[in-house]
Amino acid sequence: MIDSPEIPRRRNAEALDAWTDVLVIGGGPAGAWAALAATEAGVRVMLVDKGYLGTSGATAPSNTGTWFVPPGEGRRLAIEQRQPRTGGLADPHWVERTLDTAWEKLHCLADWGYSFPHGDDGRPYLANLRGPDYMHFMRRRVLAAGVTVLDHHPALELLGDGDTVGGAAGIDRQHDRPWRIRAGAVVLATGGCAFGERILGAATLTGDGYLMAAEAGAALAGMEFSAQYAFTPKPSALNKGLPFRWASFTRQDGTPIATAGRDRHAAVAQALLEGPVFAQYDKAEPDVRAWLRQGQPNCFLPLDRSGVDPFTERWPVTLRCEGTVRGVGGIRLLDDTCATGVPGLYAVGDAATRERLTGAISGGGGPNSSWAIASGNWAGRAAAIFAVRIRARIADRPVTPLGRAGLRPAGTARGALAPHELARAVREEMLPLDRNFFRRETTLRRSLERLDACWGELQDQEPGDALAAVKAREAAALVATSRWAYRSALARTESRGMHRRRDLPDADPALVCSFQASGLDDVRVSRADPRTSAPAP
Repeated sequence: MIDSPEIPRRRNAEALDAWTDVLVIGGGPAGAWAALAATEAGVRVMLVDKGYLGTSGATAPSNTGTWFVPPGEGRRLAIEQRQPRTGGLADPHWVERTLDTAWEKLHCLADWGYSFPHGDDGRPYLANLRGPDYMHFMRRRVLAAGVTVLDHHPALELLGDGDTVGGAAGIDRQHDRPWRIRAGAVVLATGGCAFGERILGAATLTGDGYLMAAEAGAALAGMEFSAQYAFTPKPSALNKGLPFRWASFTRQDGTPIATAGRDRHAAVAQALLEGPVFAQYDKAEPDVRAWLRQGQPNCFLPLDRSGVDPFTERWPVTLRCEGTVRGVGGIRLLDDTCATGVPGLYAVGDAATRERLTGAISGGGGPNSSWAIASGNWAGRAAAIFAVRIRARIADRPVTPLGRAGLRPAGTARGALAPHELARAVREEMLPLDRNFFRRETTLRRSLERLDACWGELQDQEPGDALAAVKAREAAALVATSRWAYRSALARTESRGMHRRRDLPDADPALVCSFQASGLDDVRVSRADPRTSAPAP
């Protein structure tokens, strides 16, 4: 145990000081797979989670499909057919290796005893995961593998030794004590950022990993593709989209909203700007209705509780922002190992950019689920290999904290931070359809002016004690992520995929490239080759 003056504390709780080979930050599916892969490589692993490994994050409260395509000609065709929809930004090599790894690991999951649902032929249906029992199974598997799991231990910042990332520090919320863990390598599995929107499992998804990575020197990629919105029965937070494939949409007076051959999200978004919109699953035949109720029972709960028959009656619907949770943006990856470019630091799942997998469009449930499995395995193995190289000095090397905003004022502190005010500003700038879903240069600049002012406020605020520090860092991450998203949206002077510029409605053939954002006080955006991350003209 050590004293830890760098992290604010309550009472006189004793700090936790530990070391490990690989530290995984985040307990969603990508973090769980990364921890398993690292232990299989023979190293010591610790996993810290902001909530509870098994229930936190976007996967645990819902069912999810996987992108599960057998090797062979069918897979080649599936990749080829999807490529034009990605805006030309996906990399078929990365799609292939994601599908390969997911195929292998889902079979492992079956061999380990996970109870997949069965298809009509009586065989396990490996393309479907039930979120609650999937994550409960992964928790048991992680613990059985010998991983030390610290629940309710949010990470506040990374530690560095001048050349490499050397661990992380945070707060033990249940005991109000700081913790510091030195590590040979760190895997960020902290999820995406929902910009404070009310959607399932997103309360803790505030972009914490993006902020920590940027403070260590990493860049972000694909952040302009943060405008994914989901159909949601109003006023619920249930952002599950599958049943809406069989939905028709109408205005208040019953006038149909034409969606055939159009981007139906855009058609409904435009109608929502003009008035209430209603939905009805009237395109589903009786056999589909039964299948939907059996396969996606939680999708019907808010409607059943309201006494609505969703197949024969219409009900109010809205679009809720999913930010980078089902968007694309995240920490830039430099190579096949999910390395971030900062030695010793790796990123997986929604914490990492999915641009090479999905390009300019959302990965939805299936591709994102397969990505979590694949990226977790690649990064876990790579982090273990990296850690072994420096194992002899992990425990003793001097490390310094890398966190800034919300933890350490840049100058003389001018007062206590009000995180809820900053979070409210982010919600007001990032959630409205006429700001983020439909974009214009004028509104982007107006929002950035406010968000930049928020960032300026963060620099000079007095850090709070333990739990207040968590809220301050969440607010800082929300503001930072919003600024990277809108700076990148300004740079991409066209419309492509979910990036819809009303002032520039067409795609520009010269912009089949990645935009990468870096920096905190001064955000810089540059072009890069989407398949190599090398600078592009």
